Amino acid sequence: MSPRSVGHEVSGGGLPDIDYPLHDKTIVVIRCGRICLGKKKINFSQVFAGQAVGIKEVHDDIWLVSFMDYDLGHFDLETRVLEPLENPFGPKVLPMS
Repeated sequence: MSPRSVGHEVSGGGLPDIDYPLHDKTIVVIRCGRICLGKKKINFSQVFAGQAVGIKEVHDDIWLVSFMDYDLGHFDLETRVLEPLENPFGPKVLPMS
């Protein structure tokens, strides 16, 4: 599920343009931190404002949101609420056998 970097660095030293070839859509998060899908607005996070995220429909009207290599959460178009997944940035500790 790796996105690929396309193009050049964004002016201002930001992240390079990112493409999500395994997702249904690539959407840029707007300044207020929302993802706009048609006329529906889903509150996401201002931290990602201006960044491209990948969204993929995993079930009828239920969408997975990913940023770079990380799956961040799901939202459905009825409630428009993002349900975060377990911390994708946390340490990966394997159980002892």
